[in-house]
Amino acid sequence: MKQQYKEYLKLNKNILLGFSASIVVSAIAAQFFSNQQNYVNATITLVVDYVVYFSTFGGLFYLDNKKKYVLESGKLDRGTLKRDLIKIISSLGIGEIVYTVCRWSLQYYLLTNSYQAYLASLMAQSISTGIYMVTVNLSVKLMRLYKDGA
Repeated sequence: MKQQYKEYLKLNKNILLGFSASIVVSAIAAQFFSNQQNYVNATITLVVDYVVYFSTFGGLFYLDNKKKYVLESGKLDRGTLKRDLIKIISSLGIGEIVYTVCRWSLQYYLLTNSYQAYLASLMAQSISTGIYMVTVNLSVKLMRLYKDGA
């Protein structure tokens, strides 16, 4: 398999594991704060989602890529690291904007339509994650993060 595709698989694995961890904790937080106003519940749940997701994703991404930016001399390849960080942050940033709007809006909508808080959180995050995955993968492709020879 081409290295380019392995990199895409590792990125998607890390994203999905991050969302898997955050979906459970977010649902618990949503239910815990179910006595709050709907907009407060949606906002707190989104914050909890982000903390858990980025902690998990960041750790896994680091573990998968820590050797990629070390030169044969043992020194850090700062140029490649800087270029790739800009591309990955840009790609994730675009996806996060789309994700935030979708997730908060969907959860708020579901809460105002009398869904249980944990169920509204699970549904909103599941739908938003699918949209996020498409957005991030398209962004990574357009930014040529994993182009051949890089």
